[in-house]
Amino acid sequence: MSALHTIRISWRGIGIRVDFHLCRWNGPCDHIELHSDGSVPLPVTETGYRSHFLPTGIVTADTFEAQVIAWLDDEAAKPDWRAYEEASKQLSLF
Repeated sequence: MSALHTIRISWRGIGIRVDFHLCRWNGPCDHIELHSDGSVPLPVTETGYRSHFLPTGIVTADTFEAQVIAWLDDEAAKPDWRAYEEASKQLSLF
């Protein structure tokens, strides 16, 4: 039976709603959805929305918040996101 857990987190000042669907569609996979406030880009999505499927059991209802934050932190360490953050700090005339 599919179960939905929804939380709100703040990651680096960005508000994010996280939906965790355990056994999505009663199948062998779980589903995580990220929705950033105002569709602000995240290291895992340029649009502020990300849908991610994974085998059931890798993430649990007790650990998904910490695992989502670790996922964002890991992706934020990559050069593309670091360049985006740096460019976001500077004013642009164009």
